[in-house]
Amino acid sequence: MQRLLAFFAVSLVLSGAAVVSAQTAHNSAAPINFSADHIELQDKANRALLLGSVSVKQAEMTLNAARMTVAYTGQVVNGSPQVSRLDAAGNVVVTRPDQTARSNFAVYDLNKRVVTMLGAVTLIQAGNTVNGGRLTINLDTGRAVIDGSSVGGGGGGKAGTTTSSGGRVSGTFSVPKRN
Repeated sequence: MQRLLAFFAVSLVLSGAAVVSAQTAHNSAAPINFSADHIELQDKANRALLLGSVSVKQAEMTLNAARMTVAYTGQVVNGSPQVSRLDAAGNVVVTRPDQTARSNFAVYDLNKRVVTMLGAVTLIQAGNTVNGGRLTINLDTGRAVIDGSSVGGGGGGKAGTTTSSGGRVSGTFSVPKRN
């Protein structure tokens, strides 16, 4: 989790894709803590299913979802399984101190250091909002791209937010007050 979701100062909007840059590094060495209403361990499949009000926290980043599958390698280091992938579904929200991203689904591939959020993506930071169908974050480079790729379950976000339509990225940028 090099810079997990340390993103989002919008720098450029071009042809249906918003390119976003990272702000601060994420502490990928911090422990990953989780809570859920129910957990089912599937050791033979090297995975755990977390169900109901799932919350995963590492350093200053939190990932909330209705359900999550945690895949691990089968290796145990210092008594903990080595997590390789997180798949989240249902009202996914990723928060950092000054950023919030929402989507229907999210996949975090720890081996590739890539986070992908899918379906009705909304990214908010400092009064700026960007909406699209897919958000891809390369945690090594800090580059994040929002595009208008549609994914099932679109439907938008909460009232008052703009959602992508027709494969386009949309949003609102705040304008600083001038004298």
